[in-house]
Amino acid sequence: MKELIDAVRTVAAGGRAVDPHLALAALDVAENPLSRREAEVLKQFGTGSDAAEIAAGLCLSYGTVRNYLASAVTKLDARNRVDAVRIATDAGWL
Repeated sequence: MKELIDAVRTVAAGGRAVDPHLALAALDVAENPLSRREAEVLKQFGTGSDAAEIAAGLCLSYGTVRNYLASAVTKLDARNRVDAVRIATDAGWL
């Protein structure tokens, strides 16, 4: 409780109050391993588009889209494409 009161007083005086646990958590955030294109394709997949639709929409070949999806699954150590979407969304990368 004393820490909260001190933080409120610091902020009221125009200063900053940073919780040390939050500061450490911010440093532990993993860097996005996905390329811009992998993230774009994975995001489209997450909206329900299949590989053929994604390919047509992004002017890519079907095989290229499948490669991007496979690469994203591998980089995220996901079980499958749906799991990759979940992991990337939870991490804030999509």
